[in-house]
Amino acid sequence: MKVLVFGEIGQLGQELMRRAGYIELEVRGLDEADFTAPDSCTAFVDATDADAVINAVAYTAVDKAEEQEDLAEVINATTAGALARAAAARGLPFVQVSTDYVFDGSGDQPFAVDHPTGPLGVYGRTKLNGEIAVREAGGPHAILRTSWVVSSHGHNFIKTMLKLGRERDKLTIVADQIGGPTPAAALADACLAAATTLVADPSKTGTYHVSGGPDVSWADFAREIFAQAGITCEVEDIPSSAYPTPAKRPFNSRMDNSATEAAFGVPRPDWKQGLNDILKDLGEV
Repeated sequence: MKVLVFGEIGQLGQELMRRAGYIELEVRGLDEADFTAPDSCTAFVDATDADAVINAVAYTAVDKAEEQEDLAEVINATTAGALARAAAARGLPFVQVSTDYVFDGSGDQPFAVDHPTGPLGVYGRTKLNGEIAVREAGGPHAILRTSWVVSSHGHNFIKTMLKLGRERDKLTIVADQIGGPTPAAALADACLAAATTLVADPSKTGTYHVSGGPDVSWADFAREIFAQAGITCEVEDIPSSAYPTPAKRPFNSRMDNSATEAAFGVPRPDWKQGLNDILKDLGEV
């Protein structure tokens, strides 16, 4: 099987590249596929001999999106929809990664895949528009919503905590936002599992959740990072109101992963084990 992948420099793209040894990948990076110009991307779908398409590109700067809505919309929605339509025209399964930010963050229960959406800001709204565009394309697809993605690549919460934890004796971390940290490696495996399954069984088309378990606060996530890395740094819980940001964050990012395991045989990722793997990659353990 061969998979056409858009994006290679992000956390997900890097982990997909690692899997090139056991699955054939045709990777198109941002130096080739300009996500602000949909036609430059769909041309690769039109020409590919791949069996499925994975979109690993997104505008993920949550706060900057509040000032760059047009850019976020074209990357997260317009181009994603164009790729999905190009894939549908050729009958190729299309895997799109979305986010917990499509929900309003209310309550304290995991969101089911069919729970009503209600994004709080531009990032979530543009990602939701991307979901809608992919569905409306009409081809076989899997929309994988994820949360709190981390890895040994790029910028993320783990790497920030490692740096700050060594510089300071105490950190104040938000404790009233609860969700599932998701290792990018597990997300990559889920994307490939979805693509492979859809090639054989397009009836699995739909929306799914891939988020690490167990659910945890950012503060407790930081404590586990320090514990596994052997860093002595105190963590003080604070409310979100004490750490204002341009974009409002959801308090509840819990998501029900059961449909993903049923459809693709992908169990909910264990983020503590994923954290250990990431720290090993970084030479921290």
